[in-house]
Amino acid sequence: MNIENPAASPATLSVRPQHTGRWGQPRYEDPDAARKALRRLASGVTVLTVDGGAGARHGTTASSMVAVSREPLILGVCLRRTSTFTRLALAAGTFSVSVLAAGQGDVAGRFADPERPSGDAQFAGLAWTTDPLSGAPLLDGSLSHLSCRLLDRHQVGDHDLLLAEVTAGAHARDTPMLSFAGRLHTTACAGP
Repeated sequence: MNIENPAASPATLSVRPQHTGRWGQPRYEDPDAARKALRRLASGVTVLTVDGGAGARHGTTASSMVAVSREPLILGVCLRRTSTFTRLALAAGTFSVSVLAAGQGDVAGRFADPERPSGDAQFAGLAWTTDPLSGAPLLDGSLSHLSCRLLDRHQVGDHDLLLAEVTAGAHARDTPMLSFAGRLHTTACAGP
């Protein structure tokens, strides 16, 4: 792409917003091209877990987590508005995050599967420990674990943005799993 002259690149023409939408919202010539452009942003892969009580532990895969603030340490994560996780996290007030390491693609797939079992059955056959702060599962073999206290939920489009304070964390030296262009990838590096 030519940064100085974006019109010189045909790919940029397909994602340029047209400001003709209702309420001044941008509309795109090709919404699929805009979505594909956003999917070119590589991100870490996480499994969010919550203790819903009475055998109702729940997990979901998310690659939309971001650090929002360093002091206090606050993270944000976006989930579909219909997410069971959001409903349970709002009730519990706490949740946990397992940042997946390379080699945990099966774990990411399990918690992204809309046909997965509900409740504790989601965790059958997986090694995990209970987060002493949230009561939610922390998945063994993960790159890091975070304990979170839910602060707020904002409805944004067809998703909910959850904001949470990180109350504890631990990490291991390993290679991360990444989501890029709708697929899982690993890198050749390991963090400190």
